[in-house]
Amino acid sequence: MKSTILLSLTILFSAMASFAGVEIDTEALGKTLGGWSKRGNNAAEYALSGSIYRTYKPEVSRTPEGGIFVSIRIDHIRGWLASDDHAILEITVDEKGNIESAQSNIAIQGRSISTDMILGSNEAGKQLVGTDRAVQIGTELVANLSAKLLREKIVEAGRVSFPAVLRHNYNKLFQAIKVTKTPVAIAIPAAAGPPSGQSPAPSTPSLQPPGSAESLKIKPYGTPTSAELPAKK
Repeated sequence: MKSTILLSLTILFSAMASFAGVEIDTEALGKTLGGWSKRGNNAAEYALSGSIYRTYKPEVSRTPEGGIFVSIRIDHIRGWLASDDHAILEITVDEKGNIESAQSNIAIQGRSISTDMILGSNEAGKQLVGTDRAVQIGTELVANLSAKLLREKIVEAGRVSFPAVLRHNYNKLFQAIKVTKTPVAIAIPAAAGPPSGQSPAPSTPSLQPPGSAESLKIKPYGTPTSAELPAKK
């Protein structure tokens, strides 16, 4: 009985296959931004266009399709007597490492400015892939955000540069995308049988003693059994 169970488990979990997986190399991303040395080693600070910005480690979650959804927070540091501005950059990456979409949101002086959801396709509606898709999405994201900031009449230097800062972080995120192959166990139904070249497991012998089938038949009381009947001459 134990050998049968062990064989079944072997059949179920012996097959292994390699599937592509995608992830963000957080350490490599931090190095390109100057290192995760701020806010308890969870943020990086750097200067762009004469202003100081802070990027936090990204939040990553797996999508049902096998890709990832990445959300990263970026602050515009405005000094001791002024409240900081905040931005969120979100990208969705498919299982092959291609950026599928991007969106951003900026909070400035109590106002929230959100971009449209930018998808990767050309003017004819054809889906782009790889670097072409990443470049197209990044370009449209910055153009969309810049236009909305202009309509809001945002003129402060550090705030006007926010679209460029988001594009800077977007580029760094794209460079930090890694596609790996991770072995995953595949469960094979027991009905599929044992692996090729291996004999099937022996069936469990019946525990019913010989001749017991006759004893299970319902007979009138006093009917003699076959052992009690006289032998035929």
